[in-house]
Amino acid sequence: MTDLNRRGLLAASAAGAAFGALPVARARAQAANTIRIGVLNDMSGLYRDVNGPGSVVCARQAVVDSGVTARGINVEIVAGDHQNRPDVGVNIARQWIDRDGVDVILDVPTSSVALAINTVVREKNKVFLNSSAATSDLTGAQCSPNTVHWTYDTYMLAKSTGGAMVRAGGDTWFFITADYAFGHALERDTANFVRAAGGRVLGQVRTPFPGTTDFSSFLVQAQASRAKVIGMANAGGDTINTIKQAAEFGITRRGVKLAALLMFISDVHALGLQTAQGLVCTETFYWDLNDRTRAFTSRVVPNMPQGLRPGMAQAGCYSAVLHYLKTVADMGAAQAKADGAATVARMKAMPTEDDAFGAGTIRADGRRLTPAYLFEVKAPNESRGAWDYYKLLQTTPGEEAFRPIAEGGCALVRS
Repeated sequence: MTDLNRRGLLAASAAGAAFGALPVARARAQAANTIRIGVLNDMSGLYRDVNGPGSVVCARQAVVDSGVTARGINVEIVAGDHQNRPDVGVNIARQWIDRDGVDVILDVPTSSVALAINTVVREKNKVFLNSSAATSDLTGAQCSPNTVHWTYDTYMLAKSTGGAMVRAGGDTWFFITADYAFGHALERDTANFVRAAGGRVLGQVRTPFPGTTDFSSFLVQAQASRAKVIGMANAGGDTINTIKQAAEFGITRRGVKLAALLMFISDVHALGLQTAQGLVCTETFYWDLNDRTRAFTSRVVPNMPQGLRPGMAQAGCYSAVLHYLKTVADMGAAQAKADGAATVARMKAMPTEDDAFGAGTIRADGRRLTPAYLFEVKAPNESRGAWDYYKLLQTTPGEEAFRPIAEGGCALVRS
């Protein structure tokens, strides 16, 4: 358990102790008006910069911006490190819900962990606001009335980045794939778009997850296939290491393109523009996209770890919590706490609106629709200053970016 997790749980315990000193009626009223949000992510591993403490910062900013405390609604945030392991994530989630009265579980990168949490939250009738797991199965075969999938998914990433690479002539592919649910889904969805466009998949290799740092043998296999595009169906530290080692091997100098199917601005920062320049990626948020994204960023940057700018997963935590709290204010905290599925249904009925993503909607399958932006990483001489990393290539409206609702196989969708 991380120090952040311990501090969060101690805070919750202290609050519980304080309740005991209050008159019973007052204590019950205060508990009924207290919403507890658990930020569950990777606080110490390869996704720390993508999620980690930055997601907690963004969730706290949403509480401030929501104004719910002025309306008598208390909000407490706790944090936990699932270590990218489903068993650890499930244990934390059950403890939070059963012992600590957590009403919402937020963030949850690593698709295998998110799919497990999806089941727990539905069983307990709480709310799951997923910002960081990419598997499109969360709004497909494993959709839930208690879950909203907020920021991105494998279908959208495959269609935007993969589709762009094929249109640019990359009609033969080799995949380097993280060997768990996320990597499999991203490879599957991208391969479908490649084949639909008349391209071919020449091969793939599955890399152990977590813990792989040496991608040299996988890159040698990819190069030997003579594919025009090496698709990286991985994320975070794995993506960074794959790109760095590909550069060391001089792979791109031989005309092979790298497709960063899921890349975050923190990854670009870690790589540096000299190495990352020319890479194409898809995000739904960029801190310097417009005046509103810059305003949001200015509010959270003072509290972000190591001076990082918020990435789309962290911005998704802000947006999801803000909309949830607007819903709680609309329906009342006691009712929201009592019935997670009813709260999610009310969230779907209300349009979303915030500085990070602008206007949006939530579909019946739990998919939050937001535009997808295809970016190219700038060359060093194109950057105007710190964190000026992207130039916009194209924008796909949310209604077109994500999988059509009828194709997902979600049982919540009426045929």
